[in-house]
Amino acid sequence: MSLTGEVLDTVAELRDTVAKLHGELTRNELVIWTAGNVSARVPGRDLLVIKPSGVSYDNLSADTMVVTDLHGELVEGELAPSSDTAAHAYVYRHMPEIGGVVHTHSTYATAWAARGEPIPCVLTMIADEFGGEIPVGPFALIGDDSIGRGIVETLRASRSPAVLMRNHGPFTVGRTARDAVKAAVMVEDVARTVHKAFELGTPEPLPPEDVDRLYARYQNVYGQH
Repeated sequence: MSLTGEVLDTVAELRDTVAKLHGELTRNELVIWTAGNVSARVPGRDLLVIKPSGVSYDNLSADTMVVTDLHGELVEGELAPSSDTAAHAYVYRHMPEIGGVVHTHSTYATAWAARGEPIPCVLTMIADEFGGEIPVGPFALIGDDSIGRGIVETLRASRSPAVLMRNHGPFTVGRTARDAVKAAVMVEDVARTVHKAFELGTPEPLPPEDVDRLYARYQNVYGQH
């Protein structure tokens, strides 16, 4: 498949956006070395833009981003796609409302994933962004779409844009790639805070009715519209 016309311009913009968003992962200390990835769906096309595999963050640019179809097959680019591409592609195939996917190994969120324990909704910030506890997804080996299946199955039963894949780390989704990056930043922040809270005692989960009110306000009223 060769990209031409309007889709070529769209892909060029997304390559630049996705490359810059990887800088947010390092700036917020969510990744080390070459771990982690950001992807974006190409609107109206069965395509995604994602980071190449095993390339240093210092060497990432719009030109190094790769384009695959929604089965992870390379469409455009000089480098092999991220080893998590199959998981991202599965999410896009089965969650058409999702425009961005992020994976990190951020320290505190990954520690919760290693314990196989959801992050309880004990903070208004968790209620706001995640709509309840941050769930744990099943353990799955990398290499095919098993991780993607676990992400989709878990998130379909939750309002959360984040899932802690057991013994692996967080995956986040969003309407855009930027939204998914925001969720990745926030899941690490609340994972750290809740860990600290448990060091001090046992925090109480927020009542479900308050979680619902907080989530509705944040999603529909907060910010500029």
